[in-house]
Amino acid sequence: MQNIKAYVNEHKERFLNELIELLKVPSISADSAYKNDVLKAAEIVADELKKAGCDLVEICETNGYPIVYGEKIIDKKLPTVLVYGHYDVQPPDPLDLWDSPPFEPVIKSTETHPEGAIFARGACDDKGQMYMHVKALEYMTTNNQLPCNVKFMIEGEEEVGSNSLVDYVKKNQEKLSNDVILISDTGMIAQDVPSITTGLRGLSYVEVEVIGPNRDLHSGLYGGAVANPINILSKMIASLHDENNHITIPGFYDNVEVLSSEERAEMAKAPFSLEAYKQALDMNDVYGEKGYTTNERNSIRPTLDVNGIWGGYTGEGAKTVIASKAYAKISMRLVPGQDWKKITALFKTHFENIAPNAVKVNVTPHHGGQGYVTPTDSIGYQAASFAYKDTFGKTPIPQRSGGSIPIVALFEEALNSKSILMGFGLDSDAIHSPNEHFGIFNYLKGIETIPLFYKYYTQLNKV
Repeated sequence: MQNIKAYVNEHKERFLNELIELLKVPSISADSAYKNDVLKAAEIVADELKKAGCDLVEICETNGYPIVYGEKIIDKKLPTVLVYGHYDVQPPDPLDLWDSPPFEPVIKSTETHPEGAIFARGACDDKGQMYMHVKALEYMTTNNQLPCNVKFMIEGEEEVGSNSLVDYVKKNQEKLSNDVILISDTGMIAQDVPSITTGLRGLSYVEVEVIGPNRDLHSGLYGGAVANPINILSKMIASLHDENNHITIPGFYDNVEVLSSEERAEMAKAPFSLEAYKQALDMNDVYGEKGYTTNERNSIRPTLDVNGIWGGYTGEGAKTVIASKAYAKISMRLVPGQDWKKITALFKTHFENIAPNAVKVNVTPHHGGQGYVTPTDSIGYQAASFAYKDTFGKTPIPQRSGGSIPIVALFEEALNSKSILMGFGLDSDAIHSPNEHFGIFNYLKGIETIPLFYKYYTQLNKV
């Protein structure tokens, strides 16, 4: 019987090539022009689950993109692990900032990944991390090492809010019943510093529209006499933070979870170099809410950021117009205690109230989700900790993440089970950005570590 490390070494090239083929598919859920590619990605995932050893695999139709379901039930008396992931990816824009085409994967060495990293959209978020679980199952079934039951639920709408998954989960609670949910859609501190994500921020995502005159106007004939929606939108956005970078929406902080000084001290023990952080981003200094460290700002504090802003003429040369309309997309990352629907409503009310009478304002909510915290004293967390310690030689550090996986809170509500966030990406992997990549070391180490979670989780349930 072959151990997992030897198995991964033997099949390394095949594991990489299979992932590369999946990464070539531009499964961009946000753009309907790529519908067939998203569907193709679902078919590939389904085929690979069958090859890996699932006895039942289904491509489940929804009102949006399908959910790939798979299962391997060896004994109903044993625990069941539900693996969640997604096969859709973010749009690759701006394309001109990519060093290589986003859907033509290449392997390149970097300072962080001297053994090489796969550069492609979706490499880390989440195709590479999701596919680690498929290959881990392959190892366990091939070598008769699967100690418990496993189910897979891989969706195609995570990057646009998981709307279809919400309905699917609520309608299939018995089918999806499990003892723990395992997710790899987060990261760890460094290649030599493993960590387990114990908290996620929630999300509220909105689009705003400021409407002025009924058409674009000549800026000479009308400038100074009519409301300029772009100017007004800029002022409104600027007013959403005060001089301490505190968000000014009334009621925004009412239910924010405040960590104790002891908890903040534990967070501060994680290795972090502010100079290296600034250097990696090519920035002179950091920026954020007064009174908090960089790691606290991007994990335990809520935020409000403009993700896009447009209006008027942006083509080559000059066109002297006052635009009729201006737009922005705004996201708010939330912490446990903040309800995303309430925050969305507070934002809408405030944004409408601060608009001058000379313009009209529309606020359109897009999607959102609740924050999430998983306890470190659970069997699932302990099993993950033991697994990391075996493969990395170090006990992982519990870490709050600044990112959001909105569906995780629903899993606990609808399926009554906790999620364990075993991420293997790094902050430097440029997810959602040009030149996204995933280290070969991280990819293979994930495949090595995941089967050990199953082993320890099953053992701890017997104690």
